[in-house]
Amino acid sequence: MVTSTGKTTAANTGRGRLALPPPPRQSDFSDRLRNEAVTARVGVWLGVCFTICFLTGVWSHYGQEIPGWLTWPTSPSWGYRVTQGLHVTTGAAAVPLLLVKLWSVYPRLFQDVPRRPPRTVLLHLLERGSVGVLVAAAVFQLATGLMNSSQWYPWEFSFRSTHYAIAWLAIGSLAVHIAVKLPVIKRAITGPLDGPGPPDPPASGAGRDAGGGEDARHQPALAAGGISRRGLLRTTWAAAGLAVVTSAAAGTVPWLRELSVFGVRSGEGPQGVPINRTAETAGAQTAAQDPAWRLTLVNGDDTVELSRDDLVAMPQHTASLPISCVEGWSASAVWTGVRVADVLAEVGAPAGSDVFVTSLQTVGSFATSELPANVAAHPDTLLALQLHGEDLHIDHGYPCRIIAPNRPGVRQTKWVSRMEVLA
Repeated sequence: MVTSTGKTTAANTGRGRLALPPPPRQSDFSDRLRNEAVTARVGVWLGVCFTICFLTGVWSHYGQEIPGWLTWPTSPSWGYRVTQGLHVTTGAAAVPLLLVKLWSVYPRLFQDVPRRPPRTVLLHLLERGSVGVLVAAAVFQLATGLMNSSQWYPWEFSFRSTHYAIAWLAIGSLAVHIAVKLPVIKRAITGPLDGPGPPDPPASGAGRDAGGGEDARHQPALAAGGISRRGLLRTTWAAAGLAVVTSAAAGTVPWLRELSVFGVRSGEGPQGVPINRTAETAGAQTAAQDPAWRLTLVNGDDTVELSRDDLVAMPQHTASLPISCVEGWSASAVWTGVRVADVLAEVGAPAGSDVFVTSLQTVGSFATSELPANVAAHPDTLLALQLHGEDLHIDHGYPCRIIAPNRPGVRQTKWVSRMEVLA
């Protein structure tokens, strides 16, 4: 467009195309709340949450697929309840922490890339690449972890193996990020929070700090009114605590369930214990109710079949053991049944034998499990027939199920049909 003076306006140039506004620059963002002191403090707690989440997640993975070098502990019986509860709880707490951390460093996306020397350019690009990997891995882990807690799987890949693999990528990139930023972290943590802190070294000679404004020494720490940096941090801690109380912690701490408005398990279920999968959805309902059901015991060439009445006639043992699932929820329960060691004695199983357990389940994963020798021999490892003094509800594994101390719920096999002693 040409005006009466013959000049082309800024809104219309070239071949009649509208001119795009210039991309934002780091200096376009206010540093009133964004600065390295805020970022570092949130980052420290985010790192703590991620580290706990990683360690407990690896432990949970090993509990479901026990490697040959690991002897899985049977005590304390509530150990998995605590570690998996911590895993989901720290994951929930990390969500608001990650959001605030990303918000605080968002302006750095628009930092000018240095033009020289080449080594500085390369280091800058490598740092951005490593941060990109860290952010992508962190978002993936938290998003898929929350979906798993809700048992919603809008994907085709294996959640467990993929979540485990990306966890190593996340913790590795986190370690690299901490190593690179350690001097900045130390300076920010020891420096003032609400006062103007020292700026990051400028990317290309301009006096811009980590928050994206002009050199922080030339700006007031706070504008008139509004929340302070200290107030922002307090709000962040409160949001993290609220996320824990209203979602994850209630699954592990029963008295918090009344506050768990976002919890995926209410604590209710057949016989007062929650379930993940019913007999119907597992495809076990018909076979589990068949009067002709028999438990098949195999030890080499020796095979024995036992009816439920045969199991009821054997010496019974009662144990108070929690049922603890990978989604983070758990519940205490009183189980009664036959010790697995006594059942295996029916086929002359030698001491120190691993046992392969098969379920009537025909739909979904975890239709089989393996009892390591030390777990099978534990006096509280039961082939449970009753829950809270009543015959097992079919959704809890009738006619019989495995219950063992300190074992992931997905490996407490329900609707057991076969137990084979492994050589």
